[in-house]
Amino acid sequence: MGTIISLNISQEKGVNKEPVDQVELKINHGMVGDAHAGDWHRQVSLLAEESIAVMRSHGLELDPGAFAENITTEGLELATLPIGTRLTNGQVILEVTQIGKKCHHGCAIFEQVGDCIMPREGIFAKVVTPGILHRGDSLDILS
Repeated sequence: MGTIISLNISQEKGVNKEPVDQVELKINHGMVGDAHAGDWHRQVSLLAEESIAVMRSHGLELDPGAFAENITTEGLELATLPIGTRLTNGQVILEVTQIGKKCHHGCAIFEQVGDCIMPREGIFAKVVTPGILHRGDSLDILS
């Protein structure tokens, strides 16, 4: 069982995402109000607080959303989840569609420390069941 510790959106691509208390998720879209939303397989991005802590150990001050993740979790080993795994807060259902991604050219974090965790441990999902997520919600694996 995991917990959503931050929900993060941005109005445009290429900027840090800002935390919000709740978000609406729609099928074939992702998070309402987020620049990365759309009808594709990477509608929602997730990254574990535990992964962010590894990058902080390099001396970086990083807030949730610094890796452009929509959902920052705690208590789930996201990168070990197989494609097709479904996650829920009891209402919304997300389905894992991709593990990691190629880091974009000029990533500020990579340039500072020579590493970035998102390409290895960030995951992406599509919305299967729409609804509202709140900061502090549990996020559980559906069996």
